[in-house]
Amino acid sequence: MKINWGTGLVIGMILFVGFIMFFVIKISTDKKYDYDLVTEEYYKRELVYQKEIDAAANSNSLLENISGAKTNDGWVLTFPGNLDYSKIKGNVLFYRPSNKKLDFQEPIQLSAQNLLIPDARLIPGRWNTIVQWNYDGEDYLYKEEIVY
Repeated sequence: MKINWGTGLVIGMILFVGFIMFFVIKISTDKKYDYDLVTEEYYKRELVYQKEIDAAANSNSLLENISGAKTNDGWVLTFPGNLDYSKIKGNVLFYRPSNKKLDFQEPIQLSAQNLLIPDARLIPGRWNTIVQWNYDGEDYLYKEEIVY
């Protein structure tokens, strides 16, 4: 049987589209390729965005902001030294963009200016750190992308 160029072109296009569809379906259904790029409550978070802007502005107005550093024991967040650490309340969210199952939240309970996140909680890779804290009725927000 002889195939002319028109039939060959149609067969080639069908095979190409089938090849692309195979990979689209494979990546869409395989859990190995499951990457979440936004949080679960995306729209709910958008409604309180102005509060986050105000809290971030409060943090930027401080003489000294929160700083984070890697140590042998884990990740240490150091709060401003000019504030009374016993009045600081809030929580720390560690958000993993590549896998929501690794996200975790820690309440801020300080016995000094430092908060230690244990090494066992953090696996190597990129983390988004979000610290929402309150001091004397003012809300503050600190965000940092870290590679642990």
